[in-house]
Amino acid sequence: MTKPTLLIVDDDAEIRTQMKWAFAQDYNVFVAEDRHDALAVLDKERPAVITLDLGLPPDPRGVEEGLQTLSDILRADASAKVIIITGREEREHALTAIGQGAYDFFRKPIQVDELKVIVQRAFYVYQLEREHRTLQQRLSHESSGDMLGASQQMQSVFATIRQVAASDAPVLIMGESGTGKELVARAIHQQSPRSSGPFHVINCGAIPEHLLESELFGHEKGSFTGAHTQRKGRIELAQGGDAGT
Repeated sequence: MTKPTLLIVDDDAEIRTQMKWAFAQDYNVFVAEDRHDALAVLDKERPAVITLDLGLPPDPRGVEEGLQTLSDILRADASAKVIIITGREEREHALTAIGQGAYDFFRKPIQVDELKVIVQRAFYVYQLEREHRTLQQRLSHESSGDMLGASQQMQSVFATIRQVAASDAPVLIMGESGTGKELVARAIHQQSPRSSGPFHVINCGAIPEHLLESELFGHEKGSFTGAHTQRKGRIELAQGGDAGT
């Protein structure tokens, strides 16, 4: 089983060596002493978790280089979990890093057993997030609107929905009662350029025949007995959107 990849970024060679040996049993460990080396490892190895000392050359006594390294790492891989390593007097800088997207921070002097817990948790969160993204991608291919399905037949339906949703042509959806005609109509609407417009559903079977025309197209005041006010039809109300019947 392949070990997870961990990157340690620190300008202190002794600390890099100490941490590499401490984590080598459980992780595939890479080290870097500055921003340039860190980004090179990131590009090649794609580590899931990174420990980052804010004090990096050319200004190891400051934090600007470390914060810039954090920014560059997250720009290159927003899913990476960056754990800031900081001195006790630099808590405010660590909180700044958290605000910029760092996963957590750990204060020096480094207690390896405690840091191992944080690193292990970071890998766990990274894995959960990756599984969630994979599931979302799979569902996006196995769903359309409120419908789910992985069978060849449902995939064919989803493909047809995507195809007709891009068109302005009227669509006739046929099927027995309970087969999901309204769900298909909603999915077409949601994926169409008219998705921000209204969507009206009409159960024609529940409307008396002599009222259906008025329900669909509306009527003017006094056009028939009982027409006391002007009423817009469902088709007019759906202007700019869609109507399902």
